[in-house]
Amino acid sequence: MAKDKPTPRPRAETPKGFRDYFGAEVTARKAMLDKIAEVYHRYGFDPLETSAVETVEALGKFLPDVDRPNEGVFGWQDEDADWLALRYDLTAPLARVAAQYRNELPSPYRRYAMGPVWRNEKPGPGRFRQFYQCDADTVGSASVAADAEICAMLSDALEIVGIPRGDYVVRVNNRKVLNGVMEVAGVLDPTDPDRFSHERGVVLRAIDKIDRLGEDGVMSLLTSGRKDESGDFTAGAGLTSHQAATVMTFVSAPRAIARAIAEIEVTGPSHPMFEASLSPHFRNATTIGYLRSIVGLSQIGRDGLDELETIATLLNAQGYGPDRIVIDPGVVRGLGYYTGPVYEAELTFEILDEKGRKRSFGSVAGGGRYDDLVKRFTGQAVPATGVSIGVDRLLAALAAKGRLAADTAGPVVVTVMDRDRMADYMGMVGELRSAGIRAEVYLGNPKQFGNQLKYADKRQSPIAVIQGGNEAEKGVVILKDLILGAKIAQSATLEEWKDQPAQVEVPRGDLVAAVRKMLGQ
Repeated sequence: MAKDKPTPRPRAETPKGFRDYFGAEVTARKAMLDKIAEVYHRYGFDPLETSAVETVEALGKFLPDVDRPNEGVFGWQDEDADWLALRYDLTAPLARVAAQYRNELPSPYRRYAMGPVWRNEKPGPGRFRQFYQCDADTVGSASVAADAEICAMLSDALEIVGIPRGDYVVRVNNRKVLNGVMEVAGVLDPTDPDRFSHERGVVLRAIDKIDRLGEDGVMSLLTSGRKDESGDFTAGAGLTSHQAATVMTFVSAPRAIARAIAEIEVTGPSHPMFEASLSPHFRNATTIGYLRSIVGLSQIGRDGLDELETIATLLNAQGYGPDRIVIDPGVVRGLGYYTGPVYEAELTFEILDEKGRKRSFGSVAGGGRYDDLVKRFTGQAVPATGVSIGVDRLLAALAAKGRLAADTAGPVVVTVMDRDRMADYMGMVGELRSAGIRAEVYLGNPKQFGNQLKYADKRQSPIAVIQGGNEAEKGVVILKDLILGAKIAQSATLEEWKDQPAQVEVPRGDLVAAVRKMLGQ
């Protein structure tokens, strides 16, 4: 009789596109999010936690990668026939909350949320299917003052976590301006919003890739399509050359404006615009004037530019000039639910890529106005605006600049010299914990003392507490400063460890005070 084949062991590996987070990473993330929450709280925003699972109907279909299965979400059919999915961002759940609790919530409703989101996208280097977001939104205000406030708050949040002024810029645009450009290009019909919706979606995603693909790559996506280096083909929007040229005039606007301002700076006082250029508002005014020439007679385009002027005025009144927040038509945002102002926080300092080349770090946050999202549930227009910070991206930026402020030191480790005296060791660790000191007793096999020291070293412990039989009789404990003694922690014997200068012998009753002193508390 044939023997049954043994059940194969499961592979101990994370699924493709996912990752695990360990102690120091989790601690650093929490420390950063706590600082951001301080800013949000100061601005009057309240925390909100929503379920990780929403109905597919509630989430809607707004992801830019529409060619992925399930419109880019991880979805499944529940036993009651409803289709459910993991949330792909924190904004769509907020729209559901705003509709579900509209009679209980204040209006406007200000909330912030922090947590993981999931996207069924093709993973790649630095691109994961699960990642953290940190959002802040105002629901119920149509005033662009709400948009200006979000931009100011984003600026403050970046500075409080360790990104100084000069290392970042918050760039602001308005989706209405781009809609005006598309109206001029003939791919938006104000009388029929659904007409050309597919083409507009492709245009939005193409423009959003300008930094990665360049103008030639975007031009290909606007017209017949583009084949990448791997041979994969992405269908284009099918615009005519004239339509695409109109859109590309808008796409190239940031570079055209930068060249014009650079010419003034190089020419100096002899340039007719030199005196005007000395005003801190000159760049924003120049940008808005250039865009007015592109949108022409489009009413929606002119409305968008008027809103940008108001936002710039409100920010200037609060002291947020173009050195921190700037009007920039290069901001598009790929998600389809934005209806007005859009913004993006870009870190401007340079880092080295995987090939050792210098490049700017890039975007770490983005958002905008989405006045139609809650309307899906209520049938009534509910204005809303907000921003989302890419938590992992911002953490990576802080690490690149050496600005992670989280305390990643391990606990004080109470070593075990005698199994029969475990109660004594537990008494020591209890005293330390009661005093607010992070501490633990070594719970492995205490037979080899060197292994306890190796464990403490791997835990990044600042201090090891040692009390053998002789020390117990004398009523003392030995405290070893592991920061100074780290180099010998891999091979030291007990006697070698005791002989090192980075240790002190103190009365047992002075344990807590001595540990505090060694920790610098």
